[in-house]
Amino acid sequence: MSDNSTILLSNDSGNEIKIDLSVLETVLGMAAVQVDGVADMRGNLRSNLNDLFGVASPGKGVDLHVDDDNNLTGDIYVYLNYGVNVPKAASELQIKLREQLRQMTDLTLKQINVHVVGLVDETAAKSSDESAAEDKKED
Repeated sequence: MSDNSTILLSNDSGNEIKIDLSVLETVLGMAAVQVDGVADMRGNLRSNLNDLFGVASPGKGVDLHVDDDNNLTGDIYVYLNYGVNVPKAASELQIKLREQLRQMTDLTLKQINVHVVGLVDETAAKSSDESAAEDKKED
């Protein structure tokens, strides 16, 4: 591995493939939102501004790090749906992300830390979406 922003893969023929960590974060972010119970991912200022302007930020809520021993560690920041079993959802998230990364890159995450940053009440979110849709119809 050349630095902390890319990961270096090599194959039997001696060729090298460099993958930027942001690409891996995108892969993991897209996989995370497909797990039952995950409502959304926590973003930062940049991803929140992108969302405001309608630009997707699929890697938001995922931070990957490469340690001195070339081990890959991930921190995942999620909002879960209210009422889900938090330990079960976190465990499923860890399993899904490990599988997805291994399937796409043959890389293994040494550690996946799931940070639940909030709960989302699905019924309140649906009712606010419906009222916003009704407001648009009236205009």
